Order: sequence, then C-alpha cells, then structure tokens
Amino acid sequence: MTIRSAEHTTFVIERRLKVPVARVFRAWSSPESKRQWFACHGDWASLEYALDFRPGGAEKNYVADTDGLLHAYDAHYIDIVPDSRIIYAYEMKLGETRISASLATVAFKAQPGGGTRMVFTEQVVFLDGYADNGARLQGTEIGLNNLELFLERETSPIH
Repeated sequence: MTIRSAEHTTFVIERRLKVPVARVFRAWSSPESKRQWFACHGDWASLEYALDFRPGGAEKNYVADTDGLLHAYDAHYIDIVPDSRIIYAYEMKLGETRISASLATVAFKAQPGGGTRMVFTEQVVFLDGYADNGARLQGTEIGLNNLELFLERETSPIH
C-alpha cells in the first residue's frame, strides 16, 4: 500500500547578472540557449528536450542518470511578460513515479549599469514520502550557476 503525503516548501534564489535583461530573458526563452545551461548534472544522458515558450506552451527535459534511471521534467507556461517575468508549473518524475509538482516564478529587473537582478521563486510539493533532503534547491542553484556561466561565455569575445 502506498502512503500518500504532500510536503510543501518554498525557496527563493536571487542573482545579480552582469548582462542586460533582454539577454537573460533570451537565455530562458530560446530553446537553443536554454538547452545549453538548464541541466544540473553534466554526466547524465539527454534523452529528449523540447521548449515551446509561450503562455500555454510546454517544456520537456528527459534525462537518464548514471544508473539509467529516467528523470522527467514536464513544464507548462502560465504567464510570460517579456523581459519582466516567467511563471510556469512543472512536475518531476523518477522513472514512472511522480515525486513533485511546482510553481516557479522568474522575475527580471534592470539594474543600473546594464545588469539584471533575477529572482527565482519555487513553491514545491514533494509527494508520497519522497525525501528531497535539499536536492531540489541544490540542483536549481547549479542550474542557475550554469546560466551565469552561459551568459559569460555568450558575451566573451572568445568562444
């Protein structure tokens, strides 16, 4: 018998990026760009990726870990205001088991000197006894670190 449970948490990650808002927003909205930075585990195998970036659109990122276990991310975009905010809901599965459902908001604000203040807020519910132990926050931080590195490479005169 499966024990049903729902454990809620919220976390916020703020980043100050050295590039203009439009460039940061493009890194989130362009399939070619987002696929380059979105992964939090470089040694996992990409199985399928798709991004339809519009309200009502979807994103899919399926990867296999080093043991071959499927990690499935399925998102649906709810609200997009160019260069201002992105709101989406997503679920995560390990194999065929849904482990969480989330609502995420990414807000962008231009800063003096041409930089961007980006605030990522996630409200997540972990399902049926899944023990996250901080892995979601850690994985999201790694992904946002990758975004910063991607933006630095993109602006570097040497590629």
